[in-house]
Amino acid sequence: MDNMKLPHQHGEGPQTALIQKQLDRVDYFQTVAEVFKQLGDTTRIRIFWLLCHQEECVLNISAMLYMSSPAVSHHLRPLKNSGLIVCRREGKEVYYRAADTEQGRLLHQMIEQVMEITCPEL
Repeated sequence: MDNMKLPHQHGEGPQTALIQKQLDRVDYFQTVAEVFKQLGDTTRIRIFWLLCHQEECVLNISAMLYMSSPAVSHHLRPLKNSGLIVCRREGKEVYYRAADTEQGRLLHQMIEQVMEITCPEL
């Protein structure tokens, strides 16, 4: 792609080839889209945000969100499969929390910053 000619030349520098190389990595962008897809649902954002602040079991999450346990479990599954949350078992109880990963921390910061910007009464 180093020899790519754009239809309209606007004085692009050498960075155009580097940018094109990254744009061609569709798999990278697909990975990002999959992560954002998990947070494309209000309930999942609320659950993820809650679990960024404290570890909880399904029953407590259900009570806090005024939802049934099966509905919460339905939302926890894709969050867990995407690696955004993790769980641990203690006896019969399963506890969930946000994964301590760079990706999880970044998404948490993004959620909080967007809330702060768009919800000034916070």
